[in-house]
Amino acid sequence: MLPLEGLLVVSIEQAVAAPTCTLRLADAGARVIKIERAEGETARHYDKAVHGTSAYFAWLNRGKESTVLDIKDDDDRALVERMVARADVFVQNLAPGAAARLGLGAADVVARHPRLIAVDIVGYPQDSPARAMRAYDMLIQAESGVCAVTGTPDTPVKVGVSIADVMTGMNAHAAILEALVGRAATGRGAAIEIAMFDTMADMMSVPLLHHDYGGKPTPRTGLAHAAIYPYCSVACRDGEIVIVVQNPGEWRRLCEGVFERPDLVDDPLYHDNPSRVENRERLGGIMAEIFGGMSRAEAIAKLEANRLAWSNVSTVADLSGHAALRRIPIETPGGVFDGVASPLRRAVKGGPVPALGVHTDAVRREFAEASS
Repeated sequence: MLPLEGLLVVSIEQAVAAPTCTLRLADAGARVIKIERAEGETARHYDKAVHGTSAYFAWLNRGKESTVLDIKDDDDRALVERMVARADVFVQNLAPGAAARLGLGAADVVARHPRLIAVDIVGYPQDSPARAMRAYDMLIQAESGVCAVTGTPDTPVKVGVSIADVMTGMNAHAAILEALVGRAATGRGAAIEIAMFDTMADMMSVPLLHHDYGGKPTPRTGLAHAAIYPYCSVACRDGEIVIVVQNPGEWRRLCEGVFERPDLVDDPLYHDNPSRVENRERLGGIMAEIFGGMSRAEAIAKLEANRLAWSNVSTVADLSGHAALRRIPIETPGGVFDGVASPLRRAVKGGPVPALGVHTDAVRREFAEASS
């Protein structure tokens, strides 16, 4: 039996953040009823990469039920209320203020159904002056300062995957699990707000603390760590690898075993991490000369022999064929694809990615007024 089997989740969700949250709930056995508008939610329309289904939608919606309802229609709005009344969890990420205007904000529905756990996923905290700002992943990355510390000295960039959306969804998932534990003890549900901006501000804690207390900005350093050095890519004769040194023992092994330069171990320019960060350009020049004389295989062999961490600089094609990548077959309306297995290494409920509205009639019958 999966841990959330028997739980009912109703979600008015779109795009990435809320679907990320409810995917994890569905994988754990919860029944997730996804409410969509007539044209389908936003992520259905991004592309048609996976047998005619959007890659985002195929990724985040396996094992859910799709119902098409007009939540502004009185009859459908009443149906939603009956569904929520029987639900354990209600999740929504509509535009700012939209759920509250319909009486579907977390505080509203929990007031009517005290055992319910309801989650508003929003862009900005709703008690802040930014409450009405629309929020999408790249906008939040830019607004929260993530782009200021990502990229090269010349060019700020966003993270290449939807990190603000995904991390917000994971925070919502964690908050729901905490609330379920709390409800088991007290019998009371919870009204929860999870903001994308809060999520990314938390992830920006180290650059923020360096600014507030260290008095210095975090530079954009490309494929290198801004606060640890060497933790960066190095160019060998036939390509790049990434190396990392995080403590004095690793620095000694790098100098003596890989560089064959024991004189660098206690050199005052490089003897500790702050010194190496301050003198990264000079040390980078030394490393460029050393690694430039090795093949990748030779460099990796030396790093392994000295118990030092390294990685390839992989392409997406490399990831697709990676020996550590775990796949699961997932059915879509257009055919089966090999998706990435859940990072939680246990059985998941799984199930197909639903066609738009395929469960609408069954849900209408199940939650009809006479049976409510």
